[in-house]
Amino acid sequence: MPGMSSLRFAAQLVIVSSLALAAAAWPVAARAQEIPDRLPPGIDAQSEDLPHVRLISLGGTISGTATERLNITNYGAPRLSPEDWIAALPELALVAEVTPEDLREPEGASGSAIVHWLKVARRLQELAADDDVDGIVVTHGTNVMAEVAYFMNLTVAIEKPVVFVGAQRPWTGLSGDGPLNLYNAVRVAASADAAGKGVLHAMNQSVHSARDVTKTSAYRVQTFQSVDLGMLGVADPDRVKFFTEPTRRHTTHSEFNIATLPAMLPPVEMLYAYSDAPGYLVDSLVEHGARGIVIDGVGAGSLGSFADAVKAAQAKGVIVVATARTHGGRVQDTPRRREAGVIPGDNLPPEKAKILLQLALTRTVDGDAIERIFNEY
Repeated sequence: MPGMSSLRFAAQLVIVSSLALAAAAWPVAARAQEIPDRLPPGIDAQSEDLPHVRLISLGGTISGTATERLNITNYGAPRLSPEDWIAALPELALVAEVTPEDLREPEGASGSAIVHWLKVARRLQELAADDDVDGIVVTHGTNVMAEVAYFMNLTVAIEKPVVFVGAQRPWTGLSGDGPLNLYNAVRVAASADAAGKGVLHAMNQSVHSARDVTKTSAYRVQTFQSVDLGMLGVADPDRVKFFTEPTRRHTTHSEFNIATLPAMLPPVEMLYAYSDAPGYLVDSLVEHGARGIVIDGVGAGSLGSFADAVKAAQAKGVIVVATARTHGGRVQDTPRRREAGVIPGDNLPPEKAKILLQLALTRTVDGDAIERIFNEY
Protein backbone atom coordinates (compact mmCIF):
# COMPACT_ATOMS: atom_id res chain seq x y z
CA MET A 1 0.00 0.00 0.00
CA PRO A 2 1.43 3.36 -0.91
CA GLY A 3 1.83 5.93 1.86
CA MET A 4 -0.55 8.87 2.34
CA SER A 5 2.02 11.32 0.98
CA SER A 6 2.24 9.28 -2.25
CA LEU A 7 -1.53 9.25 -2.58
CA ARG A 8 -1.73 13.02 -2.12
CA PHE A 9 1.03 13.53 -4.71
CA ALA A 10 -0.82 11.27 -7.17
CA ALA A 11 -4.04 13.17 -6.59
CA GLN A 12 -2.26 16.49 -7.20
CA LEU A 13 -0.88 15.14 -10.47
CA VAL A 14 -4.40 14.17 -11.57
CA ILE A 15 -5.69 17.65 -10.74
CA VAL A 16 -2.83 19.41 -12.56
CA SER A 17 -3.23 17.14 -15.59
CA SER A 18 -6.96 17.79 -15.66
CA LEU A 19 -6.44 21.54 -15.56
CA ALA A 20 -3.92 21.32 -18.38
CA LEU A 21 -6.33 19.31 -20.51
CA ALA A 22 -9.13 21.78 -19.77
CA ALA A 23 -6.92 24.71 -20.76
CA ALA A 24 -5.98 23.02 -24.03
CA ALA A 25 -9.62 22.35 -24.83
CA TRP A 26 -10.84 25.84 -23.83
CA PRO A 27 -11.60 27.16 -27.33
CA VAL A 28 -13.88 24.18 -27.99
CA ALA A 29 -15.58 24.52 -24.60
CA ALA A 30 -16.07 28.23 -25.17
CA ARG A 31 -17.83 27.54 -28.44
CA ALA A 32 -20.00 24.88 -26.80
CA GLN A 33 -21.31 27.30 -24.17
CA GLU A 34 -20.66 30.95 -24.76
CA ILE A 35 -19.87 32.75 -21.51
CA PRO A 36 -19.72 36.57 -21.59
CA ASP A 37 -16.17 37.88 -21.21
CA ARG A 38 -17.20 41.34 -20.06
CA LEU A 39 -18.95 42.92 -17.12
CA PRO A 40 -22.72 43.34 -17.08
CA PRO A 41 -23.97 46.35 -19.11
CA GLY A 42 -23.58 49.66 -17.34
CA ILE A 43 -20.89 48.40 -14.96
CA ASP A 44 -17.38 49.78 -15.40
CA ALA A 45 -14.62 48.13 -13.37
CA GLN A 46 -12.86 51.49 -13.03
CA SER A 47 -16.00 53.43 -12.16
CA GLU A 48 -16.13 55.37 -8.91
CA ASP A 49 -19.92 55.40 -9.05
CA LEU A 50 -20.60 51.75 -8.30
CA PRO A 51 -23.72 51.05 -6.23
CA HIS A 52 -23.22 50.82 -2.47
CA VAL A 53 -24.48 47.48 -1.14
CA ARG A 54 -24.71 46.65 2.56
CA LEU A 55 -23.92 42.98 3.24
CA ILE A 56 -25.66 41.83 6.42
CA SER A 57 -24.85 38.45 7.90
CA LEU A 58 -27.47 36.49 9.78
CA GLY A 59 -25.29 33.40 9.54
CA GLY A 60 -26.39 30.16 7.91
CA THR A 61 -24.74 27.37 5.98
CA ILE A 62 -23.10 29.94 3.73
CA SER A 63 -20.92 30.91 6.70
CA GLY A 64 -20.08 27.34 7.67
CA THR A 65 -16.69 25.69 7.27
CA ALA A 66 -15.25 22.19 7.53
CA THR A 67 -11.74 20.77 7.46
CA GLU A 68 -12.56 18.43 4.56
CA ARG A 69 -13.96 19.63 1.24
CA LEU A 70 -16.16 16.53 0.98
CA ASN A 71 -17.84 17.37 4.27
CA ILE A 72 -20.96 19.15 3.06
CA THR A 73 -23.42 18.03 5.74
CA ASN A 74 -21.60 18.05 9.09
CA TYR A 75 -19.91 21.44 9.03
CA GLY A 76 -19.73 24.11 11.70
CA ALA A 77 -17.23 26.43 13.35
CA PRO A 78 -15.34 28.52 12.70
CA ARG A 79 -18.11 30.55 11.09
CA LEU A 80 -17.14 33.07 8.44
CA SER A 81 -17.87 36.76 8.94
CA PRO A 82 -19.09 39.09 6.18
CA GLU A 83 -15.55 40.51 6.07
CA ASP A 84 -14.30 37.01 5.24
CA TRP A 85 -16.72 36.76 2.31
CA ILE A 86 -15.65 40.10 0.89
CA ALA A 87 -11.98 39.12 1.16
CA ALA A 88 -12.67 35.80 -0.55
CA LEU A 89 -14.62 37.38 -3.42
CA PRO A 90 -12.57 40.20 -4.97
CA GLU A 91 -15.01 40.00 -7.91
CA LEU A 92 -17.56 41.85 -5.78
CA ALA A 93 -15.53 45.03 -6.28
CA LEU A 94 -16.38 44.86 -9.98
CA VAL A 95 -20.11 45.30 -9.42
CA ALA A 96 -20.58 47.15 -6.12
CA GLU A 97 -18.96 48.81 -3.16
CA VAL A 98 -19.81 46.30 -0.44
CA THR A 99 -19.86 47.21 3.25
CA PRO A 100 -20.19 44.40 5.81
CA GLU A 101 -22.41 44.29 8.87
CA ASP A 102 -22.88 41.40 11.28
CA LEU A 103 -26.32 41.00 12.86
CA ARG A 104 -26.02 37.37 13.88
CA GLU A 105 -27.37 36.43 17.27
CA PRO A 106 -24.61 35.77 19.82
CA GLU A 107 -23.47 32.16 20.17
CA GLY A 108 -25.73 30.30 22.55
CA ALA A 109 -28.56 32.86 22.38
CA SER A 110 -31.85 31.28 23.36
CA GLY A 111 -34.30 34.17 23.05
CA SER A 112 -37.41 34.26 20.90
CA ALA A 113 -36.73 34.22 17.17
CA ILE A 114 -39.36 36.89 16.58
CA VAL A 115 -37.50 39.29 18.87
CA HIS A 116 -34.45 38.96 16.63
CA TRP A 117 -36.59 39.37 13.49
CA LEU A 118 -37.97 42.62 14.88
CA LYS A 119 -34.43 43.85 15.56
CA VAL A 120 -33.35 43.05 12.01
CA ALA A 121 -36.46 44.70 10.56
CA ARG A 122 -35.73 47.89 12.50
CA ARG A 123 -32.17 47.90 11.16
CA LEU A 124 -33.37 47.40 7.58
CA GLN A 125 -35.78 50.29 8.07
CA GLU A 126 -32.87 52.47 9.18
CA LEU A 127 -30.91 51.49 6.07
CA ALA A 128 -33.93 52.36 3.95
CA ALA A 129 -33.39 55.97 4.98
CA ASP A 130 -29.61 55.90 4.48
CA ASP A 131 -28.75 57.75 1.27
CA ASP A 132 -25.36 56.04 1.17
CA VAL A 133 -26.95 52.61 0.72
CA ASP A 134 -28.34 51.55 -2.68
CA GLY A 135 -29.14 47.92 -1.93
CA ILE A 136 -28.98 45.32 0.82
CA VAL A 137 -27.98 41.65 0.85
CA VAL A 138 -28.94 39.52 3.85
CA THR A 139 -27.44 36.07 4.38
CA HIS A 140 -29.50 33.53 6.31
CA GLY A 141 -29.75 29.83 6.98
CA THR A 142 -31.94 28.12 4.42
CA ASN A 143 -34.16 26.29 6.95
CA VAL A 144 -36.35 29.29 7.77
CA MET A 145 -35.01 31.85 5.29
CA ALA A 146 -38.22 32.05 3.27
CA GLU A 147 -40.40 32.96 6.24
CA VAL A 148 -37.90 35.50 7.63
CA ALA A 149 -37.69 37.15 4.23
CA TYR A 150 -41.50 37.24 4.04
CA PHE A 151 -41.66 38.88 7.47
CA MET A 152 -39.30 41.62 6.25
CA ASN A 153 -41.36 41.92 3.07
CA LEU A 154 -44.39 42.77 5.23
CA THR A 155 -42.80 45.01 7.86
CA VAL A 156 -40.05 47.12 6.25
CA ALA A 157 -41.04 50.08 4.07
CA ILE A 158 -38.21 50.11 1.56
CA GLU A 159 -37.92 50.71 -2.18
CA LYS A 160 -34.27 49.70 -2.37
CA PRO A 161 -33.51 46.11 -3.30
CA VAL A 162 -33.31 43.76 -0.32
CA VAL A 163 -32.02 40.33 -1.31
CA PHE A 164 -31.88 37.24 0.90
CA VAL A 165 -29.26 34.63 0.06
CA GLY A 166 -27.81 31.47 1.53
CA ALA A 167 -26.25 28.19 0.53
CA GLN A 168 -26.97 24.49 0.61
CA ARG A 169 -23.30 23.64 1.09
CA PRO A 170 -20.70 25.18 3.40
CA TRP A 171 -18.27 27.74 2.00
CA THR A 172 -15.46 25.17 2.11
CA GLY A 173 -17.39 22.38 0.41
CA LEU A 174 -16.43 20.86 -2.92
CA SER A 175 -18.57 22.66 -5.52
CA GLY A 176 -19.96 24.87 -2.77
CA ASP A 177 -22.79 27.09 -3.99
CA GLY A 178 -22.18 29.91 -1.50
CA PRO A 179 -19.60 32.01 -3.39
CA LEU A 180 -21.58 32.29 -6.63
CA ASN A 181 -24.87 32.72 -4.76
CA LEU A 182 -23.41 35.62 -2.79
CA TYR A 183 -21.84 37.26 -5.83
CA ASN A 184 -25.13 37.05 -7.73
CA ALA A 185 -27.13 38.35 -4.76
CA VAL A 186 -24.90 41.44 -4.68
CA ARG A 187 -25.47 41.88 -8.41
CA VAL A 188 -29.24 41.73 -7.86
CA ALA A 189 -29.05 44.21 -4.96
CA ALA A 190 -26.97 46.53 -7.16
CA SER A 191 -29.50 46.39 -9.99
CA ALA A 192 -31.85 49.33 -10.36
CA ASP A 193 -34.37 46.92 -11.90
CA ALA A 194 -34.66 45.12 -8.56
CA ALA A 195 -35.96 48.21 -6.75
CA GLY A 196 -39.60 48.36 -5.72
CA LYS A 197 -40.21 44.63 -6.06
CA GLY A 198 -40.27 43.90 -2.36
CA VAL A 199 -37.87 41.61 -0.57
CA LEU A 200 -36.25 39.17 -2.98
CA HIS A 201 -34.54 35.81 -2.74
CA ALA A 202 -31.56 34.98 -4.99
CA MET A 203 -29.95 31.54 -5.10
CA ASN A 204 -28.98 29.09 -7.85
CA GLN A 205 -29.07 31.99 -10.38
CA SER A 206 -32.82 32.43 -9.84
CA VAL A 207 -34.60 35.43 -8.33
CA HIS A 208 -37.86 34.87 -6.44
CA SER A 209 -40.32 36.94 -4.46
CA ALA A 210 -40.04 36.47 -0.69
CA ARG A 211 -43.80 35.86 -0.58
CA ASP A 212 -43.80 32.93 -2.96
CA VAL A 213 -40.46 31.18 -2.53
CA THR A 214 -40.16 28.05 -0.41
CA LYS A 215 -37.57 25.39 0.32
CA THR A 216 -38.48 22.16 -1.47
CA SER A 217 -35.45 19.87 -1.01
CA ALA A 218 -33.27 19.14 2.01
CA TYR A 219 -29.85 19.29 0.34
CA ARG A 220 -30.17 19.96 -3.41
CA VAL A 221 -28.91 23.33 -4.64
CA GLN A 222 -32.10 23.93 -6.66
CA THR A 223 -34.14 23.68 -3.46
CA PHE A 224 -35.83 27.11 -3.55
CA GLN A 225 -38.85 27.30 -5.82
CA SER A 226 -41.99 29.40 -6.19
CA VAL A 227 -44.27 26.42 -6.65
CA ASP A 228 -47.34 28.09 -8.13
CA LEU A 229 -45.98 31.23 -9.74
CA GLY A 230 -42.36 30.64 -10.68
CA MET A 231 -39.37 32.92 -10.42
CA LEU A 232 -39.36 36.66 -11.05
CA GLY A 233 -36.08 36.67 -12.93
CA VAL A 234 -32.56 35.36 -13.29
CA ALA A 235 -29.02 36.36 -12.40
CA ASP A 236 -27.30 35.16 -15.56
CA PRO A 237 -23.61 35.82 -16.28
CA ASP A 238 -24.36 38.69 -18.67
CA ARG A 239 -27.08 40.48 -16.69
CA VAL A 240 -29.75 40.40 -14.03
CA LYS A 241 -33.02 40.06 -15.90
CA PHE A 242 -36.59 40.30 -14.55
CA PHE A 243 -39.60 38.87 -16.35
CA THR A 244 -42.42 39.45 -13.86
CA GLU A 245 -43.02 41.28 -10.59
CA PRO A 246 -45.10 40.73 -7.44
CA THR A 247 -48.70 41.94 -7.43
CA ARG A 248 -49.47 41.47 -3.72
CA ARG A 249 -48.94 44.28 -1.22
CA HIS A 250 -45.46 44.52 0.30
CA THR A 251 -42.85 46.84 1.84
CA THR A 252 -43.85 50.45 1.12
CA HIS A 253 -47.49 49.45 0.54
CA SER A 254 -47.81 47.29 3.65
CA GLU A 255 -49.92 48.34 6.63
CA PHE A 256 -47.64 46.50 9.07
CA ASN A 257 -44.62 48.77 9.26
CA ILE A 258 -42.08 47.83 11.91
CA ALA A 259 -42.44 51.23 13.61
CA THR A 260 -46.08 50.45 14.46
CA LEU A 261 -45.68 46.89 15.73
CA PRO A 262 -45.78 45.87 19.40
CA ALA A 263 -42.76 44.41 21.16
CA MET A 264 -44.23 40.92 20.75
CA LEU A 265 -46.71 39.58 18.22
CA PRO A 266 -49.96 37.80 19.15
CA PRO A 267 -49.53 34.05 19.65
CA VAL A 268 -50.50 32.01 16.58
CA GLU A 269 -49.85 28.29 16.22
CA MET A 270 -49.98 25.72 13.41
CA LEU A 271 -51.41 22.22 13.11
CA TYR A 272 -51.01 19.60 10.42
CA ALA A 273 -54.26 17.86 9.46
CA TYR A 274 -54.26 14.10 8.89
CA SER A 275 -56.65 11.17 9.17
CA ASP A 276 -58.14 10.85 12.67
CA ALA A 277 -56.16 13.82 14.03
CA PRO A 278 -57.46 14.35 17.60
CA GLY A 279 -59.34 17.53 18.41
CA TYR A 280 -57.50 17.86 21.72
CA LEU A 281 -54.57 19.26 19.75
CA VAL A 282 -56.73 22.29 18.92
CA ASP A 283 -58.06 22.41 22.50
CA SER A 284 -54.54 22.43 23.89
CA LEU A 285 -53.46 25.38 21.75
CA VAL A 286 -56.50 27.36 22.89
CA GLU A 287 -55.83 26.50 26.53
CA HIS A 288 -52.27 27.79 26.14
CA GLY A 289 -53.44 31.15 24.86
CA ALA A 290 -53.33 30.90 21.07
CA ARG A 291 -55.27 33.76 19.49
CA GLY A 292 -55.01 32.25 16.04
CA ILE A 293 -54.48 28.80 14.56
CA VAL A 294 -53.33 27.92 11.06
CA ILE A 295 -54.38 24.43 10.03
CA ASP A 296 -52.49 22.89 7.11
CA GLY A 297 -55.51 21.08 5.78
CA VAL A 298 -55.94 17.91 3.79
CA GLY A 299 -56.77 18.08 0.10
CA ALA A 300 -57.78 21.63 -0.77
CA GLY A 301 -57.53 22.80 2.82
CA SER A 302 -60.12 20.68 4.63
CA LEU A 303 -60.04 20.68 8.43
CA GLY A 304 -60.88 16.97 8.53
CA SER A 305 -61.31 15.63 12.06
CA PHE A 306 -60.36 19.03 13.54
CA ALA A 307 -63.73 20.53 12.51
CA ASP A 308 -65.61 20.20 15.83
CA ALA A 309 -62.66 21.41 17.89
CA VAL A 310 -62.29 24.38 15.55
CA LYS A 311 -65.90 25.40 16.20
CA ALA A 312 -65.24 25.36 19.93
CA ALA A 313 -62.08 27.43 19.47
CA GLN A 314 -63.90 29.99 17.35
CA ALA A 315 -66.54 30.32 20.04
CA LYS A 316 -63.72 31.51 22.30
CA GLY A 317 -62.59 34.15 19.78
CA VAL A 318 -59.78 32.21 18.11
CA ILE A 319 -59.25 33.01 14.42
CA VAL A 320 -58.68 29.96 12.21
CA VAL A 321 -56.96 30.03 8.82
CA ALA A 322 -56.76 27.06 6.47
CA THR A 323 -53.81 26.29 4.20
CA ALA A 324 -53.31 23.23 1.98
CA ARG A 325 -50.71 20.59 2.75
CA THR A 326 -50.49 19.86 -1.00
CA HIS A 327 -47.83 22.63 -1.20
CA GLY A 328 -49.47 24.02 -4.32
CA GLY A 329 -52.75 25.66 -5.29
CA ARG A 330 -55.03 28.07 -3.45
CA VAL A 331 -57.36 27.42 -0.56
CA GLN A 332 -60.51 28.89 -2.04
CA ASP A 333 -63.42 30.86 -0.62
CA THR A 334 -66.16 28.22 -0.77
CA PRO A 335 -69.70 28.38 0.70
CA ARG A 336 -68.86 25.57 3.14
CA ARG A 337 -65.70 27.32 4.35
CA ARG A 338 -67.54 30.64 4.62
CA GLU A 339 -70.27 28.99 6.69
CA ALA A 340 -67.62 27.48 8.97
CA GLY A 341 -66.02 30.90 9.49
CA VAL A 342 -62.61 29.62 8.39
CA ILE A 343 -60.40 32.12 6.54
CA PRO A 344 -58.79 30.81 3.33
CA GLY A 345 -55.01 31.06 3.44
CA ASP A 346 -54.78 31.48 -0.34
CA ASN A 347 -51.60 29.78 -1.62
CA LEU A 348 -49.42 30.61 1.38
CA PRO A 349 -47.66 27.74 3.15
CA PRO A 350 -48.67 27.45 6.82
CA GLU A 351 -45.50 29.07 8.21
CA LYS A 352 -46.10 32.20 6.13
CA ALA A 353 -49.84 32.22 6.85
CA LYS A 354 -48.88 32.15 10.55
CA ILE A 355 -46.75 35.29 10.13
CA LEU A 356 -49.47 37.13 8.22
CA LEU A 357 -52.11 36.16 10.79
CA GLN A 358 -49.89 37.35 13.63
CA LEU A 359 -49.48 40.71 11.93
CA ALA A 360 -53.19 40.90 11.08
CA LEU A 361 -54.11 40.31 14.73
CA THR A 362 -52.12 43.41 15.71
CA ARG A 363 -54.73 45.38 13.75
CA THR A 364 -58.05 43.55 14.06
CA VAL A 365 -59.90 40.45 15.25
CA ASP A 366 -62.67 40.84 12.68
CA GLY A 367 -62.82 37.82 10.37
CA ASP A 368 -63.82 39.78 7.28
CA ALA A 369 -60.98 42.26 7.79
CA ILE A 370 -58.49 39.43 8.22
CA GLU A 371 -59.78 37.72 5.08
CA ARG A 372 -59.23 41.00 3.23
CA ILE A 373 -55.64 40.99 4.45
CA PHE A 374 -55.07 37.45 3.17
CA ASN A 375 -56.51 38.45 -0.20
CA GLU A 376 -54.22 41.48 -0.49
CA TYR A 377 -50.94 40.07 0.84
